[in-house]
Amino acid sequence: MAGSGQERARHWQYAELPGVDLLRARYVEKIFVRHTHENFVIAAVAEGVEVFHHGGADQYAGPGSLALVNPDTPHTGRAGVPEGWRYGAVYPSPETVAEIAAETTILRGTPGFSSPVLDDPYAAGLVHQVLRAAEEGNALAADTLLRVAVTRLLRLNGGPLPQRAVRTAGGRLAARARGVLDERMAEPPTLERLAADLGTSSFALLRAFRDAYGMPPHTWLTDARVRRARHLLDAGSTPAEAAVAVGFTDQPHLNRHFSRIVGVPPGAYQRERKNVQDAGGRLLVPSDAWHNRQLSQTYATKNTENPTRPSSATPSESGSPSDCPVSPSG
Repeated sequence: MAGSGQERARHWQYAELPGVDLLRARYVEKIFVRHTHENFVIAAVAEGVEVFHHGGADQYAGPGSLALVNPDTPHTGRAGVPEGWRYGAVYPSPETVAEIAAETTILRGTPGFSSPVLDDPYAAGLVHQVLRAAEEGNALAADTLLRVAVTRLLRLNGGPLPQRAVRTAGGRLAARARGVLDERMAEPPTLERLAADLGTSSFALLRAFRDAYGMPPHTWLTDARVRRARHLLDAGSTPAEAAVAVGFTDQPHLNRHFSRIVGVPPGAYQRERKNVQDAGGRLLVPSDAWHNRQLSQTYATKNTENPTRPSSATPSESGSPSDCPVSPSG
């Protein structure tokens, strides 16, 4: 895991879970600046408290709770207690969540999460089991447990995502400005020049952009640069090459912003993703006993449990067969 002192983080992918990013981390002094994700955020807190600004207010997620953020939703992140927080997270793509929702729920439209925090130790435990299965190379368990977790969360806290329609003059102005910044990412214009080119004033553009995207243009640009840098790193560019390509001054400039948004430096991020299928890497071959134990914990049922409500039990104590998209027998 990357990090120093009390802070550690590993951000990686498992080839058998396409479209899903994975994270294990312990942070104490880490502060995530306002940013967005292309994928959903499903973060299960194991220790401490995470505070994140979302929807105009601070949200608090403690042990057994999940922080749930929909794609392209601005949010921050920081410790809520002196000892920080430890958590595991999965970041499934919108396509992955939509596929699971279509198979296992009655949600209509584009599925998403209704509340940014859900207190559900059982679902939180499922997230940690997904990460462990991925670390041990157990594709069947990782895929099954991910589908069980997403299904449960959608049933407990799901709804159709609101469609962002650009209808107002301000919304159309913000969309045009975003298009310019996206095209000129490496050499963006000043706010004054951008506003003049769009036939408006600087303050009118700033106001319209914040209303449409939840952050000012310069913050959006930094977020977009880091997002594009991630794609370049995944494609094999070095951190130094990616930094220049997206418009950062140099690699240290990329490092600073990348770590404040992704949670790990770009070098560590790239190494983990390169090594994910390395036979000599850290992935282990799971035993049949581990596989059977994990699945038995997932599918164990108590007659008194109500599958439509959050469970206060741990994953090893209870489960709900209605949360599972397939039967235990296949």
